[in-house]
Amino acid sequence: MAAESRMKALITGVSGFVGPYLVRHLVSNGFEVFGIDRSSSRLEGCRVFRCDITDAGATAAVVREVQPDFVFHLAGQSSVELSWKKPGLTREVNVGGTRSLLDAVAAARLNPKILVVSSAEVYGVPAKLPVDEQHPLAPVSPYGRSRVEQERLALERFSKNRAQVVISRSFSHTGPGQASAFVCSNFAMQLAKAESGGTSEVLVGNLESKRDFIDVRDVVRAYLLALQRCKAGEAYNICSGRSYSVRWVLDTLISFSGASGSLKIVRDASRMRESDVPELLGSNSKFAATTGWKPEIPFEKTLQEMLDYWRKSI
Repeated sequence: MAAESRMKALITGVSGFVGPYLVRHLVSNGFEVFGIDRSSSRLEGCRVFRCDITDAGATAAVVREVQPDFVFHLAGQSSVELSWKKPGLTREVNVGGTRSLLDAVAAARLNPKILVVSSAEVYGVPAKLPVDEQHPLAPVSPYGRSRVEQERLALERFSKNRAQVVISRSFSHTGPGQASAFVCSNFAMQLAKAESGGTSEVLVGNLESKRDFIDVRDVVRAYLLALQRCKAGEAYNICSGRSYSVRWVLDTLISFSGASGSLKIVRDASRMRESDVPELLGSNSKFAATTGWKPEIPFEKTLQEMLDYWRKSI
């Protein structure tokens, strides 16, 4: 008897922060995993194709070869700060890359389930909290605007071609291995350097803003469930349902640090955003009711493990 074929999953942007975690989760759930990335990184359990997602021809070739059942579209320019400096690049990657992928799937005459990863930044400054999926989309940054356009494109394809797209509006997710451009990882990196005697200063921006943080390992569980159980053509918040101030994040990391007594907190004007949303707190009720998912990893544990990661890395 022939061996039963495994479901195939294709991850764009596979070598980014979330990708390796998602690869491990999919492999553990029996998937054959493939990835697209601009780098030629090697990931255990995943065949990686070197490809720029904005290159329509190269993307189409990968999709034709893989013939995926599930597609997780992680590739994107994910920095709000960088979007102010390079709005054209942000739109090209987030909107153009999504168009390239959806065109590739259509050209291959496939109909896989596709997760389009958007962001809570589409909501802008919330009129009410917690934010649910019915909240108006009013982004305040080029990054947020690119994600709104990305969503519209995906829903257009759902309406016209019956593409099986599900949209995740992902709130701030973090964990060990995240780039130091992001606030939790940046604080952990600075504290690890302080512990090793590199500096006594911790540079900070706006400590009063609040975000709904969630561990990346809870996020990848959510992403798989989204394609297994969610309704095509719908958007779902992926969030913890609890907000934390940036000051609380810093204080918590400092409490884990052996350098706490010698630290000097320094406000750095270059870390202040042109437009900062005071608080983003999401409701995950729709997603939880549909999938049964709930976050499992305490945020304190996430922060402790991020500090440990940087202690080993510097």
